[in-house]
Amino acid sequence: MRRWITVLTAFALAVLGLAAGPVTAAGAATAPCPTGWGSLPKTGAGSGYKPLEDIRTGRHDCYDRMVLDVRGATSADAIGFRVGYVDRLYQDGSGDYIPVGGGAVIEVRIAAPSYDPATGEPTYDGKAGRHLPGVDVSGYRTFRDTRFASSFEGDTQVGLGVRARLPFRVFQTGGHLVVDVAHSW
Repeated sequence: MRRWITVLTAFALAVLGLAAGPVTAAGAATAPCPTGWGSLPKTGAGSGYKPLEDIRTGRHDCYDRMVLDVRGATSADAIGFRVGYVDRLYQDGSGDYIPVGGGAVIEVRIAAPSYDPATGEPTYDGKAGRHLPGVDVSGYRTFRDTRFASSFEGDTQVGLGVRARLPFRVFQTGGHLVVDVAHSW
């Protein structure tokens, strides 16, 4: 009888553990990864052109993240953007092809020039066709490559190479435009 109680208790604990979700090596339950982002283009209307100041990336449990920092923008300033998958990345203005590594390419267009519109002075040191300065995506689960395409007529264009055509989301928080690309469907 005691053996049955032990077996039933172990079974009950196993069921409760499964209901709590995945467990990390430390034993804490983890939240499931978000779903439903989709892979269709995302757009947002902007209210003005403030200069791009920096682009940085980060790794998270469920996605890789790119953040575009816009100087002087706040939550009240909508940052215009168009983000979506493209077959190939072509530079605005010249039409030059810019190769981007990875199984798929996301084109990020943001209504923020890489220069100060009032003075013409550079605010972001990206060079056409080159990797984003200071950004290293080696070791990322989803990101494979980054390329600066251009800053043309007030918009900046960036190529983001990813492992495959995966779901992504785009949102603004303060003066930052955030692009998250999921690790899986």
